[in-house]
Amino acid sequence: MSTAQSKNIIPRAQDFAAWYQDVVLQGDMAEPAEVVKGCMVIKANGYAVWERLQADLDRRFKATGHKNVYFPLLIPESFLRREAEHVEGFSPELAVVTHAGGKKLEEAYVVRPTSETIVGHFFSRWIQSWRDLPVLMNQWANVVRWELRTRMFLRTTEFLWQEGHTAHANEQEAREEAIRMLHVYAEVAEQVMAMPVIRGIKSRAEKFAGAERSYCIEAMMQNGLALQAGTSHELGQNFGKAFDVKFQTKEGTLEYVWQTSWGVSTRLIGGLIMTHSDDKGLVLPPKLAPVKVVIVPIFRKEEERAMVLEVAAKVAADLNAQGLTAEVDAREGYNPGHKFFHWEQRGVPVTIELGPRDVAAGTAVVKRRDLGTKESFPLEGLTGVVSGVLDRMQEDLLATAARRLRENTVTASSLDEVAGILTSATAEKGGGKFVMAHIKDDPACDARVKELKASVRCLPLVDEYDGPGKCIVTGETVSHRSVIAKSY
Repeated sequence: MSTAQSKNIIPRAQDFAAWYQDVVLQGDMAEPAEVVKGCMVIKANGYAVWERLQADLDRRFKATGHKNVYFPLLIPESFLRREAEHVEGFSPELAVVTHAGGKKLEEAYVVRPTSETIVGHFFSRWIQSWRDLPVLMNQWANVVRWELRTRMFLRTTEFLWQEGHTAHANEQEAREEAIRMLHVYAEVAEQVMAMPVIRGIKSRAEKFAGAERSYCIEAMMQNGLALQAGTSHELGQNFGKAFDVKFQTKEGTLEYVWQTSWGVSTRLIGGLIMTHSDDKGLVLPPKLAPVKVVIVPIFRKEEERAMVLEVAAKVAADLNAQGLTAEVDAREGYNPGHKFFHWEQRGVPVTIELGPRDVAAGTAVVKRRDLGTKESFPLEGLTGVVSGVLDRMQEDLLATAARRLRENTVTASSLDEVAGILTSATAEKGGGKFVMAHIKDDPACDARVKELKASVRCLPLVDEYDGPGKCIVTGETVSHRSVIAKSY
């Protein structure tokens, strides 16, 4: 029996975590790799979504001048120890290889948790002069970070991602690069995933280990919890100094390079699921759906079968010719109800019902996955109709998620008020809120928030509220409000 054998899904209001697990399984997106603790098998439907995300991101990276490369999976353990904050931040998550070929290695290797260190090593060999800068690279890879508590797509021991690595002649160029790539991530989240995000700067306590400054995009899930959907880091000269990456300036002096790194992962798929899906199963935005349209032929008699399948095949061919990936579900042994249920759980944006009466009338019934609405349209011009339905669905998914973010974002002026909001919000069906509050960027302030089982998610790049105010912990004046929320 398949792990993802069709069954009813636990409602979100009853158990959001169980609902999420059910949607992943019933949507045939992934399943736990039980023989490898903490890992998952990404199935065809899930991997096809990742491929579409990957293709869109890759196109944007190349348009901004980046080229794809690949670095080794294994990194000498000594490399991580060259940057003190970096090794301290990753030590608990490292998987270490100590034996190979039946012998103990002279030096252990860590399985790649991220690649800043090995990139730094090779930058020191490749960069000699200002003429060699900037270096703009991206790597599509897998990484391993040992996790005790795992959840498919959101947090697994091994996951897929991309990691950009760049080197620059000065701090300003590096900062512009880090912010540019953050905006690329935000555009993909909103324009492709239909998932609104807040663009911001991480607090010092939450920044990437070894970075000078970390930027992020934060998304709100349907239960009100935050999901960090992507990060971009100004590394300063930290890794340049650790790996002696110097270059000769135009003036003839030697200086360390300024670096950035940035990445998104298959965690985006978890965010996609929790942003749009419902109690019936997976809902995929049309721009990411591997199959945008499924035609379900309906017939009772054998003589009806050939007629309906012929028309269904033509409709599918017309849709595919316009880039609207379509399939005809001509499987035998399954009734139409089973087929509709099957594709509904797998998130196909549009299904088309086509029976003998429809063929005789020259019409077809079009159903939209997110709203469940059904409407009959003429077969002539149906491709244009379906294209319009898909466009509206993409726009509506973003509008719905943006409204949820707006309606569940509140302000607070004291730590007690923040605590009250977070406590009361968890008892509601929504599950959580984004609380906007003035708070100083100080690890001690972050620690007070963590006592509430929440965290400072980011200081938004754009202040949409009321400017400066008193820190809810210290009483000192800070520039504008930060996002405080419970998170994944």
